[in-house]
Amino acid sequence: MDDPRVARLREFFETLSPATLARLDDLYAPGARFKDPFTEVTGVPAIRAIFAGMYRQVDQPRFVVTRSFCQGDEAFLAWDFLFSFRGDARRQQTIRGATHIQFSTDGRVVLHRDYWDAAEELYEKLPVIGWLMRWLKRRARH
Repeated sequence: MDDPRVARLREFFETLSPATLARLDDLYAPGARFKDPFTEVTGVPAIRAIFAGMYRQVDQPRFVVTRSFCQGDEAFLAWDFLFSFRGDARRQQTIRGATHIQFSTDGRVVLHRDYWDAAEELYEKLPVIGWLMRWLKRRARH
């Protein structure tokens, strides 16, 4: 059974929508830090802007948490991020990643660090740069 803090986060991410972003204040401490392969920000408004931007950049984004565990005030969530590129709704894309969470004493998130391979999970799926990334990957193997 999930730790209640993890269960709350899991439910939040799996039902994330522009309307539910207002709930971030309940889940994240005011000075929470967020980091992923592209961004590092501090504070709930900046974190909210990251998630809001996701809805402008891709179509039908959603998270499926595939695994989670918690020990003390730290947790890890493994997830699939499902989406489609703008104008290509027929081809669903998947990025697999994990999130390291640290909780404050009041149970809110103080650190949210996403780990995923931007080259393999994103760049290789883009039309022109994807070809280049796949070519570089093949060359590196030889």
